[in-house]
Amino acid sequence: MSIDRISAEHVLGQLGSFSDVIDARSEGEFAEDHLPGAVNWPSLHDDERKIVGTQYKQISQFEAKKLGAALVAKNIAAHIQRDVLGKPREWQPLLYCWRGGKRSGALALILDQIGFRVTLLDGGYKAFRAALIADLPQLAARHRYLVIAGPTGSGKTRLLQALATQGAQVLDLEALAHHRSSVLGMIPGVPQPTQKAFDSRIWAVLRSFDSTRPVYIESESKKVGNLAVPEGLIATMRASPCLQLKLPENERVALLLEDYDFFVRDIGFFCERLMALTEARGKATVQDWQARARSGDVASVVRELLVKHYDPVYLQSMRRNFDQFETARVIAPRDHTVSAMADLAQSLLVAAPKQKPDLTNEQ
Repeated sequence: MSIDRISAEHVLGQLGSFSDVIDARSEGEFAEDHLPGAVNWPSLHDDERKIVGTQYKQISQFEAKKLGAALVAKNIAAHIQRDVLGKPREWQPLLYCWRGGKRSGALALILDQIGFRVTLLDGGYKAFRAALIADLPQLAARHRYLVIAGPTGSGKTRLLQALATQGAQVLDLEALAHHRSSVLGMIPGVPQPTQKAFDSRIWAVLRSFDSTRPVYIESESKKVGNLAVPEGLIATMRASPCLQLKLPENERVALLLEDYDFFVRDIGFFCERLMALTEARGKATVQDWQARARSGDVASVVRELLVKHYDPVYLQSMRRNFDQFETARVIAPRDHTVSAMADLAQSLLVAAPKQKPDLTNEQ
């Protein structure tokens, strides 16, 4: 048998054709980013890479290669014992490592000798990353977006979740970024992915969509927490039609107290996050908010945050950045509850116009 090879450009459209996608890099490299759907079979673990690397620099390349070979052989044996013995003859994996192919090549050689049809990704993860970045703008432009706009607390995320539950195509950037986008949007105990992983997640979701159906997306800014939304996607969504979600102020406060309940449970964390608004709102105002929050009056702080901080900034940003915001159709749920958002989502999908397939977008 012989080992097949595939370019990064071709693998973009063929990821689903492999039985498994196997990343032979270390755990740390895998955590930073990896091909969508990949599993991690390290040829060298993080600590082993350090040991071999140190020996390579400080002792000799030859000695380091011998040690590396022994460790790689040990790890490949463990992967075969644990993960391969149960695979059928028809199993066809795609393998890759960082760039040169030594780590994935060693695993590929063994699997090929067993009798599996193995494919190696030319140029490894580095080549795939470059191909993905080149593909993202045209992939983003292939779709038709409906932008859910609305001030903080109006229920945009709840509506997106309801739409997704009912079968709509939803690109939830905040969920992919593990962040709620505002200054107070950090989720305790949930770190954001790397920029590379965020890009890959967006690409994978867009790739799964049908270009003849609309994609619902929130009116995000260029950054979601510390992560940048790909430029091609930002440009396309900002030129797209908007739906203006409206909810009374009392309902918005109630919604935020539910969705940000961790602030109510941990007032110290809430007060710490409020410090980020000192430059924008002034030290005295922030100290007043902190004092009220510590006294148990979180609701009044949330209300003032909406009226004095978020709403003015939101309106300016939408008018400046979203071309069709001023002509947006107004939509309004009966209240802030999940069931009300589900009913609104259903009414939107029932009323949505059907679109014939656009053959010009076919690959």
